[in-house]
Amino acid sequence: MSKRNTQLRRHTISNLVNEKGEVSVEELSQRFETSEVTIRKDLASLEKNGQLLRRYGGAIALPKEVVSDEMNHNVSIRKDELAQAAAKLIREHNRIVIDSGSTTGALIKQLDGMRGLVVMTNSLNVANALNELESEPTLLMTGGTWDAHSESFQGQVAESVLRSYDFDQLFIGADGVDLERGTTTFNELVGLSKVMAEVSREVIVMVESEKIGRKIPNLELAWDAIDVLVTNKDLSTEFKQIIESHGIKVICV
Repeated sequence: MSKRNTQLRRHTISNLVNEKGEVSVEELSQRFETSEVTIRKDLASLEKNGQLLRRYGGAIALPKEVVSDEMNHNVSIRKDELAQAAAKLIREHNRIVIDSGSTTGALIKQLDGMRGLVVMTNSLNVANALNELESEPTLLMTGGTWDAHSESFQGQVAESVLRSYDFDQLFIGADGVDLERGTTTFNELVGLSKVMAEVSREVIVMVESEKIGRKIPNLELAWDAIDVLVTNKDLSTEFKQIIESHGIKVICV
């Protein structure tokens, strides 16, 4: 089914849920004459976009108070802007790594429609979101030891798996950006990030502008490991020039 038909079907599903309050996967599958797997992907996408809530066997309309809260998600909008800019750097059939995190997670919905992608991740959230895409990219996972703090897999097993591959690009976030040293993090487990960068030909950091200038003790990636930094357009000219002086391409959106 074409992308246009998919969008139309999802728009209709959203309207049905709002009208009826609740719909089932079986009902929608019969109505649209498509598989229940496709309908579940539709519901997952609509839930991710804040249009409904999934429930066992179907979906329900969002409570009114939730709808009100969703109207003012400036942080999410800023992350989406970064994701849209970062996605323009990806070519079809690229082999990419997407690190765990909400900023990098925003990239996933931008990938739908891109053909032949191979995506490695250490995040269950990213993996689940990738699995819901209509374009069905090839999904690889690092495995390893689960770290509850970062909500991702870390450790020697994950590092070993990564070293078995080579990638075109790494998309990674940061808790802070030290203008002199590079990206920083509150998490002391930085070994996997360094390996991700080592096995990728291009390293793209996605970070909100308010995090630039933060000094956090744990250095994640030094400037010489980074190629591109994607941030918001309110980054100061001074900070932009300092980052560029390290040989980094800065994209402000």
